[in-house]
Amino acid sequence: MENTYLSQTATNFSQDGIQSVAGNIQIEDDRTGMSPDTLKRAFLDNLFYIQGIAQEQAAPYDYYLALAYTVRDRLLHRFIKTVETYKKRQEKLVCYLSAEFLMGRYLGNNMVNLGMYEEMRSTLADLGLDIDEILEQEPDPGLGNGGLGRLAACFLDSLASLEIPAIGYGIRYEFGIFYQVIKDGWQVEIPDNWLRFGNPWELPRPNESVEVKLGGFTETYHDDKGNLKVHWVPERTILAVPYDTPVPGYKTNTVNPLRLWKAEASETFNFEAFNAGQYDRAVAEKIDAETISKVLYPNDNTPAGRELRLAQQYFFVSASLQDLIRIHLRTHNNLDDFHEKAAIQLNDTHPAVAVAELMRLLVDEHGLDWAKAWNITQKTLAYTNHTLMPEALERWSVSLFEKLLPRHLEIIGLINFFFLEDVRTWFPENDELVGKLSIFEELVHKQIRMANLACVGSHAINGVAALHSDLLKKDTLREFALLWPDKFFNKTNGVTPRRWILLSNPKLSALYHEKIGDGWLKDLNLLRQLEGYVEDSEFRRRWRDIKQDNKQSLATYILKTRNIEVDVNSIFDVQVKRIHEYKRQHLAVLHIITLYNRIKQNPNLDIVPRTFIFGGKAAPGYFMAKLIIKLINSVADVVNKDPDVRGRLKVVFLPNFNVSLGQRIYPAADLSEQISTAGKEASGTGNMKFAMNGSLTIGTLDGANIEIREEAGFENFFLFGLTAEEVYALKRDGYDPMKYYLLNRELKGVIDRIKSGYFSHGDRDLFQPIVDSLLYDDQYLLLADYQAYIECQEQVSKAYTDQESWTRMSILNALRMAKFSSDRTIWEYCQEIWNVKPVRIELND
Repeated sequence: MENTYLSQTATNFSQDGIQSVAGNIQIEDDRTGMSPDTLKRAFLDNLFYIQGIAQEQAAPYDYYLALAYTVRDRLLHRFIKTVETYKKRQEKLVCYLSAEFLMGRYLGNNMVNLGMYEEMRSTLADLGLDIDEILEQEPDPGLGNGGLGRLAACFLDSLASLEIPAIGYGIRYEFGIFYQVIKDGWQVEIPDNWLRFGNPWELPRPNESVEVKLGGFTETYHDDKGNLKVHWVPERTILAVPYDTPVPGYKTNTVNPLRLWKAEASETFNFEAFNAGQYDRAVAEKIDAETISKVLYPNDNTPAGRELRLAQQYFFVSASLQDLIRIHLRTHNNLDDFHEKAAIQLNDTHPAVAVAELMRLLVDEHGLDWAKAWNITQKTLAYTNHTLMPEALERWSVSLFEKLLPRHLEIIGLINFFFLEDVRTWFPENDELVGKLSIFEELVHKQIRMANLACVGSHAINGVAALHSDLLKKDTLREFALLWPDKFFNKTNGVTPRRWILLSNPKLSALYHEKIGDGWLKDLNLLRQLEGYVEDSEFRRRWRDIKQDNKQSLATYILKTRNIEVDVNSIFDVQVKRIHEYKRQHLAVLHIITLYNRIKQNPNLDIVPRTFIFGGKAAPGYFMAKLIIKLINSVADVVNKDPDVRGRLKVVFLPNFNVSLGQRIYPAADLSEQISTAGKEASGTGNMKFAMNGSLTIGTLDGANIEIREEAGFENFFLFGLTAEEVYALKRDGYDPMKYYLLNRELKGVIDRIKSGYFSHGDRDLFQPIVDSLLYDDQYLLLADYQAYIECQEQVSKAYTDQESWTRMSILNALRMAKFSSDRTIWEYCQEIWNVKPVRIELND
C-alpha cells in the first residue's frame, strides 16, 4: 500500500517512539520506512543512540556506522521474514561452501539492492554530508584472494536476486588477505585487521555454536544391536561460533544469510593454571583455537602451515554440515530425504573433505547404514573445479590426515576401497586406470587427492568456462569423464551487474536508464536494445564523455596515491588480477620495454601514448610472482622518469588491489589485458567486468575469453597467441625458448636490457631468475607468443587513433555481455545441478 505522512507534529510523536494511525494516514516505522523524512530521522537517531554522539562532534566513521545501521535495519525486516518463510515452506536450500567470500564493501551495494541509494544520497546532502566520503570509510573485507572468492560473492547476490533459498558458508577470518604495500618496488604484506573497529553488518549467533573435533584416535565398539561402530576420541575440540551477514537481492524481499564461522576454545580460560602462576598456559587453549580462524590462507610452505590450512578447511566444513543437519532435523524426523532438501556446492577442492565429513555425520553420529549414507552424500554434493593445472589440485599427506582427522582417513579408505572394487569390475585388468582414479596417490609419501575425492563423492562436476570444462574432460579429470560422462557440466562464470555496472559505473548506468529503464539490471539481455544507437553520433559522444570522466577519476586517484601524473587521452592499458606466472604480467612488461627500446633508438618516434596500469597481489611464499611485481615497479621508475619518453609511456602499479579498487579501475579501462597462456586460465571474471564497462580485450583463446569474443564479435576483440592445442603440441615436440630469443632481434634487445641491470641500478643478479626462467624453461610460453602479442598491440594502437570506430567497438562489447551475468550462471545451476526453484518472500504491511 502507498504511505502518506502526518504533519510535523505527528513526526515529532514518531521521534518519541510513538506509533499511531489517524484515520487513513499511516506513520512509517523508523526502522523500515523509506521516505526521505524517515531516513533522515533514522540516520540521526542511530548517530545519537548507537554511536552516542551528536552530529556536531561526529567524525566521518561515525556517519558511516550510523548509515550502516540505518540500512541494516531495513535489511533485517526482510532477513527475518526470509528465514521464517524458508522454515515454513521447507523448500530445497542451496548451500554454498567456500573458503573465500570476497564480498567487497557492503554499504553501497546494500543500498543499491534495497533501492534506496539515491534517496539516501539526497537525504545526506540535506544534512550537508557527502555520501561518497561516507562510503570510503568502510573497510574492504579481505575474505578472499581473488576470482574464487569474488565469484562466491557474485553468486550470493544472484541467488538472492533470483529469490533462491540459499546460505553461504565460510570462515570469519580475523585477518583477511594481507594488505599490500609497495616498498622500494617490492610487495610487503601488512596484516589486514578489517575487524578492528567492529563490523556493523554481522549478527553473532553464539547460541547456534557447534563443536568441531580435531586429532586423537578412533576406537570400535558394538551397539545394542550388535553392529560394529566407530567412535572418534578427539585430542581437542574447537567451538565454531556463527556470524550471519544478510545478503539482499536486487529489488526483491529476499535476504539470504552468509554464515561465517569463528573458532573459539570450548574452555577459554584455565583458572587452575592461572592461580598456579602459569599465565601463558591459562590462555593457551584459547590462543590455539582462535588461530584456526585467524588468517586467510596461512603460508603452507611449512608443516605447521599445512596443518593449520587443513584444520581451517575441516573446521568450516564440519561446522556447516552440522548446522545444515540441525536445520533439517528441526522440521524432519530423520535424514532419509536430506538430499532432497539441501544442495551443497563445493567451491573448488578446499571444502572437498565434506565428502568424508558428511559420511561421518550420517554413519557415526546419526546411525545410518553405509549404503544409505553414501547415496545421500553423493546426491547432496556437487563439485566445481577451478583449475586445469594438476599441481594446483589439493593433495594432503596421509600422515597429516592420520594426525588431524583419523576418522576421516578411515572413511576415505573405505570410500576408495568400494569405489575401486567397482572400477575393477567395470574395467578388469586395467591397473593404470585404477591408479589414476584412486583417491590415494602412491608416492614416497602417500597422499590423498582431494579432487578425486570430490569427484567420487559428488553427483555433478562442473568447469567454469566452455574451454575449461572441455579440457577437464580431455585432460585434468579425463578418467572420471570416461567413467561418468553424465556427471560433467559446464557453467561459465558470471558477475553481478548490480555491483560491476550500476555501483561501479553510475554515469553509464544513468545512460542505460534514460534509454531503456532499469529492467536491464535483472535481465542484461535488454541492453541489446541499445545496439541501434551505435550509429548515433550523439550517443557515441556521450559514451566517450562517460569513459573520459571515469578515466579522469582514476587519474586523480593515481596522482593522489602514487604521485604519478597520467595522460587521460592515452590508452589506459590495464592488467589487474592475482599475480601469477601463467597470467603473464611479465609478457606485458616485455611489451613496455619493447616500446621503450624503440623510443630510445628514435626519441622522435610517433607512437600512440599509453598508460600501463597493473594491480594484484602475489602469494607471500611465491618468490617469482613477487619478483614480477618488483620488475614492474623497477621498469616504471625508469620509464616514467626518462626525458626521452616525454610522457608517451607511463607505468603504474596500484597497491592492494581489492573489490573497491576494482570498482574504480574497470570503468576507466580502454584495454583489458587477458593474456594468460592458452589452456591455463579456468575462466576469469575480470575479463567480464572490463567488457561490461566498455573496455576492449586483448587476449588469448583461454578461459572465458573465447566466449567473450564470440558474444562481442570477433571483429571487436584483439586476438593473439597459440591455442591450447598448439601449446600442448609445442611442448610435446620439445619447446626451445632460446631459439625465439636468438632469432628475434627486438625480443633479444628487451631481455638483454633486463639482464644488463638497466632496471636494477646495475644489479645484474636481481632479475636473473626471471631471465633464466624465460630462456631455459619458459613454462608459460611467453617467448613463443611474444611476436604475435607485439603485432596485436600495434593493431590496438592503430584502432585507438580512430575514436569513432573504437567507440563503436566499446559500445558493442558492453551491450553484448548478457551471457556473463551471474544471474544466468546461477539459473543454470538451479535447473541442471541443484534442482531448486525460487521462493517469493512476502512482507507484512
